[in-house]
Amino acid sequence: MDRLSTLLSHFSLQAGVFYTGNICGIHDFAQDSLRGHIHLIRRGRVQVIGVKQQILDVTEPTLLFLPRPDTHRLLADDRAGADVVCATVQFGGGGRNPIADSLPDVVMIELSALTGVDALLRLMFDEAFSENDGRQAVLDRLCEVLMIRLLRHCIDLGLTQGGTLAGLADVRLAKALDAIHADPAAERDLVSMAALAGMSRARFAARFREVTGVTPADYLAAWRIMMAQGLLKEGRQLKHVADDVGYGSASALTRAFVRKLGCSPTEWLKGEEETTRYPAQLSKEPRGTGVAMSDTANAGR
Repeated sequence: MDRLSTLLSHFSLQAGVFYTGNICGIHDFAQDSLRGHIHLIRRGRVQVIGVKQQILDVTEPTLLFLPRPDTHRLLADDRAGADVVCATVQFGGGGRNPIADSLPDVVMIELSALTGVDALLRLMFDEAFSENDGRQAVLDRLCEVLMIRLLRHCIDLGLTQGGTLAGLADVRLAKALDAIHADPAAERDLVSMAALAGMSRARFAARFREVTGVTPADYLAAWRIMMAQGLLKEGRQLKHVADDVGYGSASALTRAFVRKLGCSPTEWLKGEEETTRYPAQLSKEPRGTGVAMSDTANAGR
């Protein structure tokens, strides 16, 4: 599998379009620790306020992706308004993941700069501003395809802030990362990972930390813990999970959990089960016209 497909096989992408139409005035979005937000501006001028205390002016058709959205708002002209498509994006079980963590607080790209997506955008806007049967399902699928194209764009142009996506953008480091992602249980040390990258041990260690922001050993441990989290949420027994992610026993995995997360696997899983998920909401002004999509879309299905 290619570098991005391997990653997405572990952190499956789910998108849910929850608003399409013309907005006027102020529209607030709550903080969301589980999902990212996409704001696709088809037409009109929009100000984005509250992203890390910034004010972003959108004057051209633009895609905005907030991987870890804080409370923010869209401000459109009271008369002309702006045509938008808003969606949530979730990777795997939601929350922290290596895809979102590799991206800046906001990815802002004019649609004309996203090469090869003209037909996709036309189809997406046709569905968004129509009343066709099955439009929710079509929009969700198209939004997922658009996200994959966006991730490609970010990797190819280096629009990352370290982490996994930055590592995958490096041809040599990507070989070691692909091996870790594909088989987290395999025994690996610095020498074997450097050999995969075709580099000396010292050069590999320095380059890995420079690009990703962590050491190879820390990355491997973090990846194994993330894989263990996913398996535990599926109901797998701790001792089997330990074998699957490269730890010799349940006690060894528990010690790794405590080192990385400050809690045991049992404590972490209990906290996950108690987490209440709230869908993102768009506060619509009386003069805003459009369609608020289903709550199912908000929840990322």
